[in-house]
Amino acid sequence: MADAAVAQKQKRKLMGANAMQKLLAFASLIAMIIIFSVASPYFFEFDNLVAILLATSVTGILAIAVTFVIITSGIDLSVGTLMTFCSVMAGVFVTFWRLPVGLGVVAGIATGALAGLTSGVLIAKFRIPPFIATLGVMMIAKGLSLVVSGLKPIYFNDNPAFTAVSMGSVLNSIIPGLQIPNAVLIFFGVAIVASLALNYTVFGRYTYALGSNEEAVRLSGVNADRWKMMVYMVGGGIVGVAGVVMAARLNSAQPALGQGYEFDAITAAVIGGTSLSGGEGTILGTVIGAFIMSVLVNGLRILSVPQEWQTVVTGVIVIFAVYVDILRRRK
Repeated sequence: MADAAVAQKQKRKLMGANAMQKLLAFASLIAMIIIFSVASPYFFEFDNLVAILLATSVTGILAIAVTFVIITSGIDLSVGTLMTFCSVMAGVFVTFWRLPVGLGVVAGIATGALAGLTSGVLIAKFRIPPFIATLGVMMIAKGLSLVVSGLKPIYFNDNPAFTAVSMGSVLNSIIPGLQIPNAVLIFFGVAIVASLALNYTVFGRYTYALGSNEEAVRLSGVNADRWKMMVYMVGGGIVGVAGVVMAARLNSAQPALGQGYEFDAITAAVIGGTSLSGGEGTILGTVIGAFIMSVLVNGLRILSVPQEWQTVVTGVIVIFAVYVDILRRRK
């Protein structure tokens, strides 16, 4: 009874710490919006706000994919180049093979899921560290993108329906004048589904359990390897969604694009309270973290801060976010 009471008390403390983390992240986001709005009259214009939402859509979807993996105390460095490879495969189906747009979308998502499963197998079955396994998949995806595309971008000029996946506006047809791109709706849709899966399904419970104490999961008779492979596969499928959204947004699949996106995705997840030690993290926190990244970059760009200094500021924020997580863990 005493042990149960202690465990319950620790659980309440952890929930309080997680709530405080999200509250601080949200407060930081509001503060940044206020500061940039005062510093520049252009920041709070409708077109700029839509641009922020559009920029957040891809990074946010990738950050959601990374959140699942990090909660299991893993890491996925392949999400950036894998997103590109998924875009290229969608381009192959829609542009090269002249297949319906729906099949191109499915192909992009399936490519991501298959690559994620490959990472999961390497990590769970072959015991390769996640850093090395996903680094290898990152290089493979980068190389295959260049090989399959023939080193050239794949354009969707003859397929306006594909471009409409991201740049069309379902809301505009319902509420005339409300030009919110579909990419934003897809981002929020993925976030809602991911949050429900993480909080209310067996898959979500085992995702947290793997990050908290994988050995205990194994000793309880659960096939931990299978669930870990599933986590990476789901993450890969979400990356595939980001690849389709990116390709439709740019109206092309750019084989040289993608590297560096994994940094933004991991940063957004960590800022949002996902612990690199595993076992902690929420989709809501990750969404807030993704918006913090987008608002910061957009605000610095409007204020004409040089690109190199934008990178410096982002690096400082990453170090600060990780340090805060370490302090929270120690406490």
